Amino acid sequence: MENGLPTVTNKLLCLGMGYVATALALRLSTDNWSIAATCTTPAKRQVLESKGYAVALFSREYALPPSILEGVTHLVSSIPPDENGDLAGEWLAANVAQTKDVQWAALLSTTGVYGDHAGTWVEEDADLRPTNLRSIRRAAAEADWRALQNAHAFPAHIFRLAGIYGPGRNPLDRVRDGTARRIVKPGLMLSRIHRDDILGSLSASIETPNPGEIYNVADNEPAPPQDVVAFGCALLGVVPPTEEVFETAAMSPMARSFYADNKKIRNDRLKRDLCYRLIHPTYREGLTALLAECPQ
Repeated sequence: MENGLPTVTNKLLCLGMGYVATALALRLSTDNWSIAATCTTPAKRQVLESKGYAVALFSREYALPPSILEGVTHLVSSIPPDENGDLAGEWLAANVAQTKDVQWAALLSTTGVYGDHAGTWVEEDADLRPTNLRSIRRAAAEADWRALQNAHAFPAHIFRLAGIYGPGRNPLDRVRDGTARRIVKPGLMLSRIHRDDILGSLSASIETPNPGEIYNVADNEPAPPQDVVAFGCALLGVVPPTEEVFETAAMSPMARSFYADNKKIRNDRLKRDLCYRLIHPTYREGLTALLAECPQ
């Protein structure tokens, strides 16, 4: 203790401050952690600096100085790879000598790297069959991180996240604003995960690091997307939107791509190796909790 304040013993560097990384930084910054972060615009940097974070601009336009790694003990990357590759991974490879203090590093990837498995259960050692460009790039980024770990003992951990929902990003909000749809593709099963269970999984891994490991982060119950919307409508006491047939529903190519892969994600390793117990085992608990947090 110094001047009555707890001594900071860990430093987290967030390469990218999206939905999950922002919440992780907020969660850890209250418990003997200091936070450094990157973002892509001066306006966002100002907002993050107002929260007490050390922030640097980082993009294809803005070079990131290696000095930001000074004292970093933990690192998480959520910057999506682009047409030129994984910017964060490339930067880490170029500056790996400065990562000597890093005890744990996480790449936030996606279960999209598995591609289509015809509705069967998928574990971490399943074949990767990415079907869209976003997932192909994620799979390539994972390979780069594994190569970095193998070549330099970099403490890489890969987290394959299912469909993310949580505060400010969930079916209840879409029902409320009238944008929810029930598009039906027979047999389609999708896995999802509440943001707070992602944070819990990352925290559990920080406590029990295992470099080189890959974790599926998904809840216990894959489900057809129209069932989730119907449950959200029931919670809000409104009539669900009419079901639409996938083949004829008007959708953007991006929206349609989310219906291309059919699989159910297993989370056994997460629960067994990290001893993590889901806060929201299914979408029902997750949506019910979100309604309690924000009833209007």
